[in-house]
Amino acid sequence: MRDILYPPVIGFAKTAFKVLDLKFRMTGTENVPRTGGAVLALNHISYVDFVIGGFGAQPSKRLVRFMAKEALFRNKVSGPLMRGMHHIPVDREAGSASYREALRYLGEGEIVGVFPEATISRSFELKEFKSGTVRMAAAAGVPIIPMVLWGTQRMLTKDHPRDFSRHQRVSITVGEPMTVTRADDATAATEQLHKTMAGLLERTIREYHEQPAGAWWLPAAYGGGAPTPEEADRLDAEELRLRAERRKK
Repeated sequence: MRDILYPPVIGFAKTAFKVLDLKFRMTGTENVPRTGGAVLALNHISYVDFVIGGFGAQPSKRLVRFMAKEALFRNKVSGPLMRGMHHIPVDREAGSASYREALRYLGEGEIVGVFPEATISRSFELKEFKSGTVRMAAAAGVPIIPMVLWGTQRMLTKDHPRDFSRHQRVSITVGEPMTVTRADDATAATEQLHKTMAGLLERTIREYHEQPAGAWWLPAAYGGGAPTPEEADRLDAEELRLRAERRKK
C-alpha cells in the first residue's frame, strides 16, 4: 500500500510530542509483529488514542490502519487525513462494508487497529467488548495484539476540558499475541481478550507514576473521582438519548 501522507503525519506527531515533552513509558512493543497482518486491539479512554496507539507500533516500524467512525471521514479537516492514511470508515448502520475492507487489509499484511469497546469509556475501565475484533482476526487468520493506553485521558476525553500542557506522562503496554480460529467460540474468545486487557490495564495503572486520591482521571476502583462503570453507563445512555433527540429536530 502506497503511503504518501502517513509518514509526514507521523513526523508532525513526533515533533508535537517533543514540543509537549510527553514522557512515554512503553513496554511490550516487541509484541507488535514486524511483518504480516494483525489486529491491534486497544482500550479507548481519549480522543487522541488513535495517535498514541499508532505511536506504539512505531518501534516495529508498522503503520496502523484504524477503524473509525464514518463521520471523521466526512469532516473537511480530518477527512482528507483519514483517507490519506488509509484508515477504514465504519458506518454503524451498515458495518459489513468496513468489515470486508478490514479483512482485505489484513489479507494484504496490514495491521488494523480496533477499539473493541466501540466508544470512549467514561469510567476509564474497560467497557463490554464487541465480538467483531475476535471474528475479524479468526476470519483473516491473523493474531490479535492487545494494547493498553493510559494517561491519554488527561489530555482530551469526554466531559473534561482539553489539557495539552507539557511534561504529561503516557503509558503504552502491549501484551503477547492472541491466536483465535474459526473453530473458537467468539463469545468465549472475546471474554478472554477482555480478561487479558483488563490485566494489562490494571498493571499499567499500578505502575503509573501517580495515583492521587480523588483525581478525576483515575477510576473509582483505584480511589479516583471518575464515574463508576455503572454511572458511566447511565451517562452514555443519556448522551445517546440527547443525540437521538437532536437528530429528530
